[in-house]
Amino acid sequence: MKLEANEQTVAEGEAASALWIVAPELCQLREERIAEPSPTDVVVRTLYSGISRGTEALVFRGLVPESEFERMRGPHMEGTFPFPVKYGYAAVGQIEAGPSHLVGKEVFALFPHQDRFVLPAEQVTVLPDTLPAQRAVLAANMETALNIVWDAGIQPGDRVAVFGAGVVGSLVAYLASRIIGTETTIVDRDPTRRELATALGLTFCEADALDGEFDVLVNATASAEALQQAIAHAGMEAKIIEASWYGDRVVPIPLGGAFHSRRLSLVSSQVGSIPAMRRARWTYARRMAKALELLFDPCLDRLISGETDFAELPAAYARILSAQDTLCHRIRY
Repeated sequence: MKLEANEQTVAEGEAASALWIVAPELCQLREERIAEPSPTDVVVRTLYSGISRGTEALVFRGLVPESEFERMRGPHMEGTFPFPVKYGYAAVGQIEAGPSHLVGKEVFALFPHQDRFVLPAEQVTVLPDTLPAQRAVLAANMETALNIVWDAGIQPGDRVAVFGAGVVGSLVAYLASRIIGTETTIVDRDPTRRELATALGLTFCEADALDGEFDVLVNATASAEALQQAIAHAGMEAKIIEASWYGDRVVPIPLGGAFHSRRLSLVSSQVGSIPAMRRARWTYARRMAKALELLFDPCLDRLISGETDFAELPAAYARILSAQDTLCHRIRY
């Protein structure tokens, strides 16, 4: 597709600024050149990006195991694990050059923290007109939550327990609770998360107070203790979804007791693959578009726990990742 004469173009070698993790718990902004766009590429000026605290903390601390170096690569990550790497996957921006029907559109892209970038047009997703760009930084988390709900196979009427009131766990519980007839409880050790759960219309339970048996249980805590609790509260032939990623940690799983007699299923969920039952009909692009649609509810703004200017990110990054009250932290460009 040819660019129209009134569209902006970008000269080869134009500079951009990106966050690089260069050593354990050390990051910096680096100037780099963006490629000359082809006629089918778009040039995106970043408006916001979101920090995915759990995954980015593992990368920042150098805890990605060597066996997972390839699988953990982000869609447009640069560098090589463990360091230096340019990492991240929740960028929202505005197209400033590209095919005429896209120029000026706000889009989401799975791209690291960088103020301008070039991608093929098919690798960005246009935001729905009514979705604020500020909230769209949650798109990657919502895509993960949607995939978890698919893997869980939650049905109307199910009793569902979601362990972990972080961003992904909260979004899983939010989606599950909207399936008619479900009884969804979100479980967390931190009693202050009750306020967040209430804002999202969810039933909250502190971990030590959980009672009863459930049809579907989701662990989104990266905690072996929560996984053990999920197994303990699983009903006959219930399904337990392990949605956490533990890096190089080895965790104990209690497979004795009633695990076998109850015929429990322990299933992993990972957003890198669409579940087999949907793979014939759903593309990654369709899944991402649906994730953006699922963000229309203004109450989801409660999952954004803070905002930092991009220029201040190197100094603030470690604090953001280590703070226990961090949910999705938004970067403003």
